[in-house]
Amino acid sequence: MTKYLISFPGEAMVLPEKDFEAVAEAAHAVIEEAKAAGVYVFGGGIDEAVDPVLVAGDGTVTAGTYLGHKVPNGGYTVLELPSREAALEWAAKIAVACRCSQELRQFQYDPAS
Repeated sequence: MTKYLISFPGEAMVLPEKDFEAVAEAAHAVIEEAKAAGVYVFGGGIDEAVDPVLVAGDGTVTAGTYLGHKVPNGGYTVLELPSREAALEWAAKIAVACRCSQELRQFQYDPAS
């Protein structure tokens, strides 16, 4: 089975404040469905209140991220699925729940993961 990253940037989720609770409930329902189906690996949203840092091999910590790299934000879900078609179906479910399009990316095969 292949792992897929389904994600969206924070600015893609544009909705009235009054709808946020309903969207959160719908998103959690899809995650529970994925868990019940045995395809859920990991998911969550980036805490945008915490600034990113770069950590070098020697432990040096530098504020920020790679030069020219956009700081990732938004929501991320990793699912392990039997096919790209299945990944597209799950991405559509998440898009409905979150009320915004989802980016689908495929992880390279890694026998150690």
